[in-house]
Amino acid sequence: MQIITQVLIGVIAFLHLYFLYFEMFAWTTKGPKIFRGFPKELFQPTKSMAANQGLYNGFLAAGLIWTFFIENAHWNFNISLFFLGCVFVAGVYGGITVSKKIAVVQALPAAIAIVLLHF
Repeated sequence: MQIITQVLIGVIAFLHLYFLYFEMFAWTTKGPKIFRGFPKELFQPTKSMAANQGLYNGFLAAGLIWTFFIENAHWNFNISLFFLGCVFVAGVYGGITVSKKIAVVQALPAAIAIVLLHF
């Protein structure tokens, strides 16, 4: 079960590294293709806001990656739980305020990893 949990944490970390890239470096180029319902003329004015959001996603990824280097089982559990909890809350909030798809892509994998972490 531990290997499955670590793989899922790795996938979640990778997703957040992608979110970092997308929001910090590709917001104005790939953004209009991904967020078709968002007016195209608003991507440039919201570029710095998206970059800030991308930076936060990078912090979440860094925290999850950090868990691969924590040897103490107790601290590994606590740090994993903390960062997965942050991802879960962000995903639920995004699902409520922006798009239900965010809850599926972000909150659901974090919730599954949190459950697996307890086994």
